[in-house]
Amino acid sequence: MFEVNNLIGTGKFFLYISAELLILFVGISFLVALLQEFVSEETVRRVLTKPQKWLGNILGAALGALTPFCSCSTIPILVGLLNGGAPFGATMSFLISSPLLNPVILALFLTMIGWKVTLIYGVSTFIAAVLIGALWERLGLASTYKMHKIENVGCCCGPGAVQIVMPLTNKEKVKRAGTQTGTLFRQVLPYLIIGAGIGAFIYGFVPEELIIKLAGPGNPLAIPVAAVIGIPMYIRVETMIPIGSVLIAKGMSLGAVMALIIGGAGASIPELTLLASIFKPKLVITFTITILAVAILAGFFFQILQPIL
Repeated sequence: MFEVNNLIGTGKFFLYISAELLILFVGISFLVALLQEFVSEETVRRVLTKPQKWLGNILGAALGALTPFCSCSTIPILVGLLNGGAPFGATMSFLISSPLLNPVILALFLTMIGWKVTLIYGVSTFIAAVLIGALWERLGLASTYKMHKIENVGCCCGPGAVQIVMPLTNKEKVKRAGTQTGTLFRQVLPYLIIGAGIGAFIYGFVPEELIIKLAGPGNPLAIPVAAVIGIPMYIRVETMIPIGSVLIAKGMSLGAVMALIIGGAGASIPELTLLASIFKPKLVITFTITILAVAILAGFFFQILQPIL
């Protein structure tokens, strides 16, 4: 199995995908950091605390996509929004879209899996965030929130948006964005290398027949199992997307890969733990079931579309 040709091919693939990921991540992360200098937590709070009615859910989902925080660092911002008087439905739309929709994820999807999948993923996830936020508000889940204060939360992704205390010049903002990019790059680099390494190993040594048998389109349980596995795994999306692209090329169904990504990024164990500290169990259970349902439905949706993508 471990032939020399396989080993050489694996090494070449690892170097290629690592270089591609690193260049892409640094470039997009710098743009994201620069965006965060202009779209800060305070900006999000100021927009969402204005009475918006149904438009608030759209704004919440849109701001969640524009302020690319991971699931952990989203929670302190969520508390600040709710304590500041932001509509419950709008903040829930923000909570759902922030870790699932951001420029880094979309750029990785675009590069690794293709523009059609990226477009459908982005649109469907955005719509889901808007509708779920509105539905939860209609169901009266706002009553599950306990007034809370979180000043600083440790997270695998590091700090969230940088709050600007004093006015900064554009040059200073660019410099801060560069510093933040360097910090984030050092934190995420091991995950990118791990993702590239696992993807290269699968590319070189895992038989296509095995992947097709376990998680191919012919296995009806592949999608729900992948969605359930994604939540406790808490594998970073930056790690999972390059792995997913190789798995798809090897025969794993697109639906199973998407279910795994959405389940892991949308409802991680650290995020559920933080949610349990500021909401009653009813909201935490509803959140988990909703993300699981979205991951499974999205998986089957992509499974149906896979022949034309």
